[in-house]
Amino acid sequence: MSAEKVTASEKTAIGIAHSKVILIGEHAVVHGQPAIAIPFPLIGVETVIEHVPGTVKMDSAFYHGPLHHAPEELEGIANCIYDSCKYLGIPYKDLLIRISSSIPAGKGLGSSASVAISVIRSLFNYCGRECSVEELLKLANVAETYAHGAPSGIDTLSITSDKPVWYEKEKPAEYIELGEDLHFIVADSGRIGDTRTSVESVARLLKSAPQRIHSKIERIGELTHNAKDALEKASKQILGQLLNEAQRELEVLGVSDAGLNKLIRFARDEGALGAKLTGGGNGGCIIALAQNEMHSKQLAEKLRRFGAAAVWPFVLKK
Repeated sequence: MSAEKVTASEKTAIGIAHSKVILIGEHAVVHGQPAIAIPFPLIGVETVIEHVPGTVKMDSAFYHGPLHHAPEELEGIANCIYDSCKYLGIPYKDLLIRISSSIPAGKGLGSSASVAISVIRSLFNYCGRECSVEELLKLANVAETYAHGAPSGIDTLSITSDKPVWYEKEKPAEYIELGEDLHFIVADSGRIGDTRTSVESVARLLKSAPQRIHSKIERIGELTHNAKDALEKASKQILGQLLNEAQRELEVLGVSDAGLNKLIRFARDEGALGAKLTGGGNGGCIIALAQNEMHSKQLAEKLRRFGAAAVWPFVLKK
């Protein structure tokens, strides 16, 4: 699914966004350390806007009806739509917004950010205007702040990119050039995670044991720097080791759980070069680095049989 595929007519407009996976650096990135995210093109969001007289309405798997009556969990995207209309200078009326997403919510795959970016692109297209990355990030942050409390910004950046993103708070994003193709598998634990709660729990830990927890956060930052080198220098064996060590630090931070750990151990036992949780944790998904294309297919099938709720093998091309 291409993030750039956008079409329009006089009465309708379409905007599309792909998903993302955090490779390494989750949680530490909220506290000033770097993180690396990679585009995840197998799943995404399509938004279609139609001119329909009356109040602004939404049609989605979660809710169908007037946007001002939408349930609380859609407040972030509702505010994003309102602010986008205001920014574009169009009346907040006469719009039917149809949102179709293949991204499971609460799995650390950037569902809220992908929906926001898809909607924003469709609104800009509805007005016949080009949308810059800066505009996308600013407007999508409205939805992300509601969804995650203190979003790092990495989701929106990586969803607008087709390359791995190196992200540090309050610094310009960098894009990583890969030294080789890499074969990954994302496996869903079947349980919804809560990024906002996990982020808040790490913040509480940092207050209660600042020295110990800060050292863990700094260590994740070091591992992320090393992972960037491994990606650029085609050192997938080293990258796998770094992913494994990052998982150990995340376990100390209390954001992994028995279900994720079980999938991670299984993936490693079946030959994964490295495996860890991806995203907020305490539910959601894991990411595993396969040895090659054949191993990726085999490991994906084994993870399905082992009980993963969904499995997506994909290749990140240099």
